[in-house]
Amino acid sequence: MQADAARRDATRQVVLDTETTGLEWKKGNRVVEIGCVELVERRPTGRTFHCYLNPDREMEPGAQEVTGLTLEFLADKPRFPEVADEFLAFVEGAELVIHNAAFDIGFLDAELARLDGYAGMAARCTVEDSLLLARQRFPGQRNSLDALCKRLGIDNSQRQLHGALLDAQILTDVYLALTSGQGEIGFASEAAVSVVEQQAARLGSAADASLRPRVRVESGEAEAHAARLLGLQKKAGRCLWLELEPAG
Repeated sequence: MQADAARRDATRQVVLDTETTGLEWKKGNRVVEIGCVELVERRPTGRTFHCYLNPDREMEPGAQEVTGLTLEFLADKPRFPEVADEFLAFVEGAELVIHNAAFDIGFLDAELARLDGYAGMAARCTVEDSLLLARQRFPGQRNSLDALCKRLGIDNSQRQLHGALLDAQILTDVYLALTSGQGEIGFASEAAVSVVEQQAARLGSAADASLRPRVRVESGEAEAHAARLLGLQKKAGRCLWLELEPAG
């Protein structure tokens, strides 16, 4: 069931979260809950997808404690093959927004691999990892969903336990806050742009070369600056400033 790339809609996003029986799909752990929230042009449409699943296996103690889900509760719920088509129809062609995407995609791909003729998630959707976005914006800081809610002023008081739909709804607010303003850069008034252009033309001319600001950096300061940037890169895995600086 390969997805048709032409059906992908760049304006449609689906914020997704899963709950599982444990931390590793390679050890046979299964998905027990899926929650999705649809966005179109960065606005929630009101459409959601949510289901609980019977995993046909025990919950690991840590997973049961975090989710509050029990085998007794899940016993009469559908199995993944019963909801697969409905779930895939909901996410088909969208960009998925997931916090720590490798975890959820790994589990969903493992579920799909158990079915005959079903392609993995990469054939159906693109993925935006909100955890990577958060690490770029807040390098060296805790970037769990709870930490981001506190930092960004988002109410997560209802999150006593992990639930896929509730977490997807909270992640929607976090993602929109993380990425707000991306489309606003450069929308200055015409008058402001005119002033900036006049100043740039004046400072850029040979006659006004003496007016250009000059900053002298001592060698020790430059070395300390470089060391600081390398430290940030080591903690966060990436430092945009180093990528922007000219080679050497």
